[in-house]
Amino acid sequence: MGRLSTALKTLLAAQFLPRVVQAAANTEGPSATLHYRPLNGDSLREMARRRIHHGSGTFSNPMGIPRDGRFWQVLSWKLFHKNAYGDFLDDQPISPVAIDWEPVKAHRGVSVTKHSTVLIKDVDRVLLIDPVFNDIFWFIKDYSPLAFNPESMPRPDHVLITHGHYDHLDHRSLATLDPGTHVISPLGYDREFKAVGMTHRTQLDWFERYRDGAREITFLPANHWTMRNPIIGPNRSLWGGYLIKTAGGPTIYISGDSAYFDGFEQLAVDYDIDLAIFNMGAYAPRWFMAPSHMNPAETVQAFQEIKARQLMIAHWGTFQLGDEPVHFPPADLEKALGEKGLLRQWIPLGHGETYFF
Repeated sequence: MGRLSTALKTLLAAQFLPRVVQAAANTEGPSATLHYRPLNGDSLREMARRRIHHGSGTFSNPMGIPRDGRFWQVLSWKLFHKNAYGDFLDDQPISPVAIDWEPVKAHRGVSVTKHSTVLIKDVDRVLLIDPVFNDIFWFIKDYSPLAFNPESMPRPDHVLITHGHYDHLDHRSLATLDPGTHVISPLGYDREFKAVGMTHRTQLDWFERYRDGAREITFLPANHWTMRNPIIGPNRSLWGGYLIKTAGGPTIYISGDSAYFDGFEQLAVDYDIDLAIFNMGAYAPRWFMAPSHMNPAETVQAFQEIKARQLMIAHWGTFQLGDEPVHFPPADLEKALGEKGLLRQWIPLGHGETYFF
């Protein structure tokens, strides 16, 4: 059973993760080469206008490292790499999540409730980002299972999808929602939403916007990639993050999954951000994960560059997709923020907790 689980995790990781630029399977040391492609002064907005991320039936990542087949490297990681966090893996807590939704429903302003999924209540509208209510595969343990019925949460008016990896776009979770719910997604997910009967959709390219009254949602670039089917191949659909100008006042940035890249300063010029919610999980080992996910130090750097007033992290504590234990990210981030004197700007929201503006 253990070997079968390892093999299945290997196939899953091969689907999730791109090639690295320069790394050895037995080292945690820094790479001599950047794990992203520098913009060198190029404008993200102009790149999007020129559609340089569009290919023939696929999309490409102008900030990322080109991806090719890396199955054997993933196999090396899973079978031969020594996990530096190995002594702590047995300490990973299982923390069922119970949420009292009544204060959220009663709140008249803006609030953020966090799990693997993020729920934003904006006055009279509810936005649900990357809904995942259950385990994604039987061989991937869920360390923060829901201890409530998802039907008890506020009914979402808009479901926002950042990309198509299975821990972000989950058919079973989407199927529990009203099929008439409005879905905002990147380009290229027709098959996925037809499969669950969700046809009320808005598809966005990078920097395109959707408006709902005083509410404005902009889809933004991220340094990532996506794939649903290894046979079909990667990047048949687009990926990214969101900038949400709420009707209730605050502007919220949702990073989605992203490796670090040198474009956050450009977003700071374009947008005045009150809260930045960065995905921060599966960041170890760096030789493998750096081209896909930010670690705590990079998250702090991106937060400084995007010049948001407050910081929150999501997408940790549920599935162990990297080497680090699921409960390590907040402590690792606290250390990184403390070194920069930024702890006062951090909102240390745990699973099932709500922050009210």
